[in-house]
Amino acid sequence: MGPTRAQFVQYAPAALAVTSLVAGPWSALVAGAAGAGAWAISVSAPALRSLIACGITATGSGIAAHQILASGMDPLFALGLAVPAGAAALAHHRNTAGALPGLPATTTAAGQTSQAQLITAWWTEFISGPTQTEGRKLIQDGAVLAQLAIDLGDDHLSFTGIITLPQGQQVRVKAADVASVYKIPVSHVEMGDPKHFAPNALPITVHLRKPTAPPQIVGGAPTTPEEVWAAHVAIADGAMPGTTLTLTRYDGPLDWEGIATRERKAIGAVNIQDLAGNLNLETIQVALAPADKPSQMGVRVMKEHALMHGTMLSTVADELAMDARGYVRLGTYIDATAALVPLAQPGSGARHLYLVGGSRSGKSGVLEQILLSAHKSGIAVILASPQAGTIAGAGLTAYCGDGLDEAMGALRLAYALMLDREARYRSPAFPFTDPLVLIVIDEAHMLLSASSPYHLEAKAIVEQLTRRSLKRGVGVVLATQTPLAEDLGNSTVIRSQLLIGGGAVFLRCARGQGSLVGANAVQGAEGIDLSMIPDSWPGQALKVADRDMSGLDTKASANPEDGTFGLGYLLTPGSQAVQFRSLHLDVPPSSLAAGLPPVAVEDCEAWRNRDAITQTPMVDQRGKNLVGSLTDLLTKAQQGPSAVPQQRAQASPTGPAESTDGQELIKPRILELLQQESIPLTAETIARKLGLPARNIRPRLSELKKRDEVINENGLWKAP
Repeated sequence: MGPTRAQFVQYAPAALAVTSLVAGPWSALVAGAAGAGAWAISVSAPALRSLIACGITATGSGIAAHQILASGMDPLFALGLAVPAGAAALAHHRNTAGALPGLPATTTAAGQTSQAQLITAWWTEFISGPTQTEGRKLIQDGAVLAQLAIDLGDDHLSFTGIITLPQGQQVRVKAADVASVYKIPVSHVEMGDPKHFAPNALPITVHLRKPTAPPQIVGGAPTTPEEVWAAHVAIADGAMPGTTLTLTRYDGPLDWEGIATRERKAIGAVNIQDLAGNLNLETIQVALAPADKPSQMGVRVMKEHALMHGTMLSTVADELAMDARGYVRLGTYIDATAALVPLAQPGSGARHLYLVGGSRSGKSGVLEQILLSAHKSGIAVILASPQAGTIAGAGLTAYCGDGLDEAMGALRLAYALMLDREARYRSPAFPFTDPLVLIVIDEAHMLLSASSPYHLEAKAIVEQLTRRSLKRGVGVVLATQTPLAEDLGNSTVIRSQLLIGGGAVFLRCARGQGSLVGANAVQGAEGIDLSMIPDSWPGQALKVADRDMSGLDTKASANPEDGTFGLGYLLTPGSQAVQFRSLHLDVPPSSLAAGLPPVAVEDCEAWRNRDAITQTPMVDQRGKNLVGSLTDLLTKAQQGPSAVPQQRAQASPTGPAESTDGQELIKPRILELLQQESIPLTAETIARKLGLPARNIRPRLSELKKRDEVINENGLWKAP
């Protein structure tokens, strides 16, 4: 095997020196051949120039020696001419020692100096200068590598130093620049943060050869959860880097529990979607449970979900009442413990609750359960339900605003009640005699979104309620279909106050609308995408397809495992969102109310004037300047049924004009309809049946009520 390129460049000058003494003038041909060969093998320009100079020097020495010998002079003079040729060979060796194209694979203890010389030579040639190549563009002239130190091992090679510049200059050398010079990946270069060091002195570490990575787990091979965790979860870009897994229960590779521990460091928020991806599972197959120590986190992997069969509401009805701490049971956590949320804070007032869930997610069931818990706990409820007829437990409320206009009236009543309590309790001392009150707002986006005709008024009222109502004993339970900011009228105040003042329930949302990141981020629920909660359990679709449909019982109620209704995450203040499932509602909530009447609101000015208040807009025609005191509100309400705000009139679809029969002819039609109907009706239902706008019906109903010709019970109208 012939000499390598590096060996040729190093030893060719020595051969030229010897050849020049023997071959005489023919050494010029040898020098020319050496120069052509060096060009052919792409030697760098400095090495090529040095090689040609060495060849010329050796050629001149050879010619002179040949002539001396031919003239018969003393041969010692000819031998002395070998000294310049040898010096040229040594100079060429020194010039090429720092320009070798590759780093040696191994370095002896005695060779570390040459390794340092090689590192420094590359640094000066390409980064700081002075360069031996004419016209080369340096990365940063003068940025020398000071305090060079080499770390050499059997499986690694790295060096550290400080990029130093004169005082007043700033280091501009980048990691990518260094990586390009030493022909290594950018990830092998570590540079200090300029914010923590002087501008003209920046530490750097360069890994010329990193240790061999540990062998990865072979795909498809049987592995333990600890091995999978170490290979995919605990790595630098995993969901929980730097952690170790200790199993506490193992019933198979897809059914185990364990504790993740990070040595002397808090684990912090965990992206549940990333963790499921690391474990190659669906999101609902993985559950987290915060431990007592911040450096630990409970982990559970489920082949069949622990909450698949649900918890029946009818068997735990007595547990729905509020305990001494103000908590009620809302469902069951993944570890089979009771999932509790606060509805009150004894000694301080009420609490808020934020509920998110799309269609068929179980949101209505959670609201019905809250209504039942409030009923059993002696809490009065004002219900605002813009989508009429969706809450089965409406009969448990003190006031029900069923329909868009009536729901806005319920909001006005709750705000008036807060103003009333503020006027009566300048410095409330709990417990006071008035009952706690919950204002439950279902489908809140229908009132708060920019497309709502009541957008500005509803937004102003809800912002004030979430800010000021808790210490007056009025809590807000707000439910929307998505966590998007638009559903809350783009108000950061409403959501932040809801989360600070109570808990949050997150159920399944439509695809693309359930991500709790970015503008919709919620502290404690990082990485959760509610649209990733499936509408059925893994493998359940196949079971449904295999069912025998002959003789199907059409009256059979749905089982909990027929869908993921009520499955989601429960977040309480200062904790991590934990997977839970609401209690399964297999019977109407009213059947569990023990026949007791709804909890009533205290007798006060706001409650006595509720009919006028619910019809009185609390903002001006521009949707601004919310009424700020009870006196102003009552004065405005006593002026009679006000005109509907301009924003409502403009947004309303064109309806039938005022009846040509006159206003007085509307009242007999209302009385006739109520006498024919066997059940109480809302004002919107009456308007729909009569084919008239609701704004024409509500004033007539109020006039009939003053004449005792109709009865209003919680927003429902009926004949006496």
